[in-house]
Amino acid sequence: MTNAPWKLQKEQNMFAYILREHGKFTLHYFTTEMSLVNFEIIEACINPSELLLAVSQVIPSQTITRAIISTSSQEKRRRKLNSHIIVALVIAMNFWSGDSIVDVFKNLIHGLSSLQIPFLIRWKIPVSSSITEARQRTGAAVMTRLFEMVAKPLANVLTPGAFLGGLRIMAMDGTVFDVPETETNARVFGYPGTRPGTNPAFPKARLVFLVEAGTHLIIDALCSPYRIGERRSALKLLRSIDSSMLLMWDRGLHSFKMVNAVIKQKSHFLGRVPAHVKFEVVKTFKDGSYQSWIAPDGESKKKGATRISVRIIEYVIEENGTEKTYRLITDLMDISNFPALLLASEYHQRWEAENTLDELKVHLNGRKIPIRSKNPREVVQEIYGWLLGHYCLRCLMFQSAALKNISPLRLSFTGSLRVIRRAIPEFQRQINNQLDINIYYSWLISEILDLEIPLPQHRSNPRVVKKARSKFKSKKRSHRSNGTLRQQLSFQILRKAS
Repeated sequence: MTNAPWKLQKEQNMFAYILREHGKFTLHYFTTEMSLVNFEIIEACINPSELLLAVSQVIPSQTITRAIISTSSQEKRRRKLNSHIIVALVIAMNFWSGDSIVDVFKNLIHGLSSLQIPFLIRWKIPVSSSITEARQRTGAAVMTRLFEMVAKPLANVLTPGAFLGGLRIMAMDGTVFDVPETETNARVFGYPGTRPGTNPAFPKARLVFLVEAGTHLIIDALCSPYRIGERRSALKLLRSIDSSMLLMWDRGLHSFKMVNAVIKQKSHFLGRVPAHVKFEVVKTFKDGSYQSWIAPDGESKKKGATRISVRIIEYVIEENGTEKTYRLITDLMDISNFPALLLASEYHQRWEAENTLDELKVHLNGRKIPIRSKNPREVVQEIYGWLLGHYCLRCLMFQSAALKNISPLRLSFTGSLRVIRRAIPEFQRQINNQLDINIYYSWLISEILDLEIPLPQHRSNPRVVKKARSKFKSKKRSHRSNGTLRQQLSFQILRKAS
């Protein structure tokens, strides 16, 4: 006899089944109908300060209010979607990056709206066009101002891997994002260059950022059109460094202007040098490095700049059986506190900037086109909301790791993201309860602290990508919005059956 059920009877929408399980027969009843109740749909009554309670230790509601006032972004009359709600929504867009903007709004207010269910009340959700208009009304200045107010380095001397010889390790890097192909986005951000006879797929926005290597906290960033190079934006980001920092950069950012600007900030640097740049050996140090100088470029020379004394470190790394020479440039002349071997090994912490990009572009926002906004102002607004969302996650991970005296990089980023998604509605549901919010914050920190991962293996991966093959031709710009209308089918009777 099989384990399939047999229907015995149907009476008043009630079914009875006998199911054999492990040699025993069990009688099951269930109904096919249930009485549904009607809900009253009303306009949502939202207190903006209650939306992001889960991350209020990172971005307090009062800070959002100050950012709105300082940029004159407050609404001129009372609105259902006020500026404070939109700021919270733009940040939350990155916690649920795979959802539509309406679904993101539902997720953001889910805890508050669920409190109305016992009263048979449902909140009316605004449509996507209303949210878009509210985003356009709020603008991008409030998001950039909020990021400036919130983002700052947090590591201390007890944070593993965050300092070298008493200097805070910072890294600088840049990347580009695809933005939706609209006329305004194309005009403002521009396209990258392509081979003759081909067209680029999407306009691109460029982002250059400064990150604290030991915590992956992005403390400053600059968004610009694609045509503005990384070096130009990197010089502007030096506003956020000071004498307590050691700034690392890749060979693409090396220039006399960069070295000179860092020294003017009274900071320190350690960067890789391109292969074509030559240095004169002025003095050799005991550790194998040598003193040299870097000459000013033509523009800097006209402004009175003179050559700068630097230290060059050359070392060889074997990659796939071949030896590759690396050269580093620094202003740290003390070989006793900063020997060449130490600087060469610690320089590879610059790759923490690449890992931060992976968190930002792959795990926090896994969309095929990461930016969803179709107008330039909203693109900038969304990018800085993206940076704020990443900062919230990394800040909570830092606070959790500090309790256990481990590196924040030992905690799972994707796991922490899932914890935040669960915590946002959970914090909202406790508003009416007379409980200390610190209890739920402690629960949040404990949930993140449970996500400790093993120590990273010492390995490297080639910078390659495997592309899927397709029998179809590549999509061109002429193919977009060029579909044919469906045609009415017609049939002709050729022969009738006898």
